[in-house]
Amino acid sequence: MPCSLPERERSLSAASTTDLLKTPLFDLHQELGARMVPFAGYSMPVQYPQGLMAEHLHSREAAGLFDVSHMGQISVRGADAGAALESLMPMDVLGLGEHRQRYGLLLNDAGGILDDLMFVRREDDLFLIVNGACKHEDLAHIQARIGQRCEIEPQFDRGLLALQGPQAAAAMERLLPDTAGLVFMTGGHFDWEGAELYITRSGYTGEDGFEISLPPSHAEAFARALLAQPEVRPVGLGARNSLRLEAGLCLYGNDLDTTTTPAEAALNWAVQKVRRIGGEREGGFPGAATVLAQLQSPELLTRKRVGLVALERVPVREGTELLDAGGRKVGQVTSGLLSPTLNQPVALAYVEPGSAAVGTTLQAMVRGKAVPMQVQATPFVAPRYHRG
Repeated sequence: MPCSLPERERSLSAASTTDLLKTPLFDLHQELGARMVPFAGYSMPVQYPQGLMAEHLHSREAAGLFDVSHMGQISVRGADAGAALESLMPMDVLGLGEHRQRYGLLLNDAGGILDDLMFVRREDDLFLIVNGACKHEDLAHIQARIGQRCEIEPQFDRGLLALQGPQAAAAMERLLPDTAGLVFMTGGHFDWEGAELYITRSGYTGEDGFEISLPPSHAEAFARALLAQPEVRPVGLGARNSLRLEAGLCLYGNDLDTTTTPAEAALNWAVQKVRRIGGEREGGFPGAATVLAQLQSPELLTRKRVGLVALERVPVREGTELLDAGGRKVGQVTSGLLSPTLNQPVALAYVEPGSAAVGTTLQAMVRGKAVPMQVQATPFVAPRYHRG
């Protein structure tokens, strides 16, 4: 099988299928013949009858529709909301323009990553999309830290769809022509059959596309309207994972966790200049001393996230040890699979800084066999975001 759901995600919330929650599209998934699996406490489609490879390639060539309603949607309101959220993340929240979106990191007091998220400034709130497996912990953390400063409203019942691929815009514009005005990392309000949708031009595949937050009462009807477009097919979580890995994007729980700092994760770009040493709003977030010191002095790092491409056609999975030329363990793979687009195994891994230079060859130990892998810059597949 060329691509699959990461082992950790397959095991999440696997207590009993009778305890699983259902998204607003559950009945539609069953109608479409999806194979459902436990995922972050929900029954979710891992693939449809066409299979993971076909779904992946269709998303690269046309447009795939994903149900991501298991993720958490949170509204943060109030005059102090921007400054309050900045006290939790090393991002520039106050400088974010209306209907502009940004990638964010919730940090703990040691500078480790509690979750990664997307947030957008709307007219009267900051709207957060957090990972499904972390959403309740994220909400509790946010409420405990800034609940006295602003109003925090979870909207976990709302639907969330992602339409991704080079033909996503054409399909979307037939239903909502004004979405043509959106560019990458911007959003807006749209009305569809009496329901208010909030749509951002963003996603988790490296392709152009949209994420659509909408009332649960309209989620299935809107999904059916999109699937009626000739470019659009349903895509499950298995292909979503392979698409994001080709795009060099991290999966929380695999490539990021509470022990990982932004600099270790090679997410320096996500920490804006105004929050760094010498910036006008330097520090002031959890773990700032550690995070800023590592950004300022990379020699403090003991590991670093890198991309790897196998020089043999042997898939290298998460947890695989990496050895240097002398046979010494220098790192471990955190995500890995056979890329459907490249027809070549790719991976993300953490390695010692001395083994992180592009072009370095390491040996991945797969069932006792050494598979040569070369450090390569990410993304593995060039992004095609619509920047206008």
